[in-house]
Amino acid sequence: MILVHRLRGEPLLLNADLIESVESTPDTMITLVDGRHLVVAESAEEIAERVCDFRAAVLAAAEGARSRLTNVVSFPTGDG
Repeated sequence: MILVHRLRGEPLLLNADLIESVESTPDTMITLVDGRHLVVAESAEEIAERVCDFRAAVLAAAEGARSRLTNVVSFPTGDG
């Protein structure tokens, strides 16, 4: 989830996986996969950066979880 703000300043947590497109018209409009539109205070560049940061955090958490699991579960290595 990423934090964005409506034009009046109200914070909104948005599921980054539901974003289809982001455009500046001149306000920033986020189009969701279901066709809904959100107008937010952040720039399109800020939204893109937050989505990238969110995805990087998910990957880092998954890698951390995987390394913790290898201490508990023996995964086949393909060596035989």
